[in-house]
Amino acid sequence: MKKTDVIYNLAEILGCDARKDEPMSKHTTFKIGGNADTYIKVANPSKLCAIIKECKSSGIDYFILGNGSNLLVSDDGYRGVAVRLDGEFRRISLIDENTIFCGAGASLAYLCKFAKKCCLTGLEFAWGIPGTVGGAVYMNAGAYGGEMKDVVHCVTHISPDGKLGRLGSEELCFGYRTSAYKSNNMIITGVTFKLKKGNPDDIQSLMDDYLCRRNTKQPLEYPSAGSVFKRPEGYFAGALIEECGLKGKCVGGAQVSEKHAGFIINRSNAKAVDVKQLIKEIQDKVKSEKGVDLQCEIIMI
Repeated sequence: MKKTDVIYNLAEILGCDARKDEPMSKHTTFKIGGNADTYIKVANPSKLCAIIKECKSSGIDYFILGNGSNLLVSDDGYRGVAVRLDGEFRRISLIDENTIFCGAGASLAYLCKFAKKCCLTGLEFAWGIPGTVGGAVYMNAGAYGGEMKDVVHCVTHISPDGKLGRLGSEELCFGYRTSAYKSNNMIITGVTFKLKKGNPDDIQSLMDDYLCRRNTKQPLEYPSAGSVFKRPEGYFAGALIEECGLKGKCVGGAQVSEKHAGFIINRSNAKAVDVKQLIKEIQDKVKSEKGVDLQCEIIMI
């Protein structure tokens, strides 16, 4: 009997979709990762509170799984509980003419489509980012001059002891690929966005332009976790990597993309150890030749 079986049994009692020994390779855009002891899809805040409180009282590790688009899971898997926000956590509603409330489990694509339908502008930069709303706020996702911090009004969350809470925009401590949620151990459950009225044709045109740029410049034909490294101040990570002659470099089935050196792709049944080794070799060479420390943007489980 595994330690996490107590959480699996509770999830079944609560009517959650619960699975044992679930391959994380099925839930990450890298298509890499061993089995999580328990995987649970949770449909509402009360069930999430119950699961998290039991994990805490039983000393069981857990993590919140979004779309797995910025995640590298160990080949040995995860000795804990992977929690996926579903059901109510994926709902979106219009609060007033400029305000949208969105569950943390909803995809950014769904949110962008909803905003366009409501003739609201400000989220076009997020079109094509393959993540969930909660994950995007957690890391202050951004592209093409826009970031979550520009449009987020407030965020609701659940604490590790199962209490509901809320942070306003001034408390979110947004920075480059970071927020207060990277250190406060709270679970993001919903996000309120303040947007502006716009013309739906103009909104669609901007979304199409950004998506075209992504398709042209990024290796979307291969599994990856997006940009591997944060942008070092005064530089571009991809350019530094290319200047060091690392474009196309392989370790096992992992490869520095020949299309965009800021990406590592799963070219041929790559393992997590391949990706980690390639990341280290990139960091070492860029530090040696350029004197720049590259910091990982990918979250490793």
